[in-house]
Amino acid sequence: MALGDLGADVIKVERPGTGDETRGWGPPFDAMGQSAYFLAVNRNKLSVALDLDLEADRGILLHLLAGADVVVENFLPGTLERRGLEPAALLRSHPRLVWCTLTGFDNDPSRPGYDFVVQAESGWMAITGEPDGAPMKIGVALADVVAGKDAAIAILGSLVGRGTERSAEDRRLTVSLAHSATAALVNVAQNTLVGGTEPKRWGNGHPNLVPYQLFDTADRPVALAVGNDLQWLACCRVLGLERDAADPRFATNAGRVRHRGEVVSAVAAALRGRPSADWLARLAAARVPAGVVRRVSEALADVAADARHGISPRPPATVRRAPPALDQHGQAIRRLGWDACRLPSP
Repeated sequence: MALGDLGADVIKVERPGTGDETRGWGPPFDAMGQSAYFLAVNRNKLSVALDLDLEADRGILLHLLAGADVVVENFLPGTLERRGLEPAALLRSHPRLVWCTLTGFDNDPSRPGYDFVVQAESGWMAITGEPDGAPMKIGVALADVVAGKDAAIAILGSLVGRGTERSAEDRRLTVSLAHSATAALVNVAQNTLVGGTEPKRWGNGHPNLVPYQLFDTADRPVALAVGNDLQWLACCRVLGLERDAADPRFATNAGRVRHRGEVVSAVAAALRGRPSADWLARLAAARVPAGVVRRVSEALADVAADARHGISPRPPATVRRAPPALDQHGQAIRRLGWDACRLPSP
């Protein structure tokens, strides 16, 4: 979908009858029976249903491969090979082709990859949630999202190198949910390696920055993100914490982290005295990063969105096609191949 947003022609090959299993991941469903989950991630694609056990349908797929720049697939090992579709051989036959395999676990590609399991095994859940609470998953399938973006970046990088002589192995990309999720631990992973201690759950706090968390105001919570020492001084002026601004223990972020409890208590007590809108205006004037906790409907209110294709990307990305019905473009693709992408969208 990310590549489609950037202008690529995308043909989605689905199994006949049922298609992509996310078509059934609901409710909610729209008036056409499409699940909201499917709508969210399938804009800018054409759909063809092919049975890869049938020689005729394999022939259609091979014809499409001959004109393709990129293949993205997530079959378990051996699935394509058993049907005579061996990626290494196809890459040798098509020297411009880039092949990207998405898998769940790079150390065991035979394991089915599901975001929830990856969040558990990657360490994400161990660091998400309240300090004394249970491990928690993130509210969206972020391992799926990160892996998808990693795949798009890898594909674009491979396409940029197209002018150089590259072997079939160079054009064979593999992106795993587990590897993408582990890489996304970034500073938490480095904290563990450098500090030698197991990371804790911080709730809405931050292991390395203070104050950098959620605070209650007189009406609704506010996220306050003090990222440097000058912002700390500005924050203290806004909140009337002149004594804390002058305290040498709190002058640097390292000191504020060491004295987290005192700093957080002082900030929390001050913020409770006024409503969020008042504080946000004052903090914005002082250039201190802060924001109110909004509901999803509020967050979407100022974003161009359409129920046919989820949230529209901002320019220069474009939404050219609504998510397709199963095999919606099957006849055109069987007749025209990639030229089906030139037909006007309904």
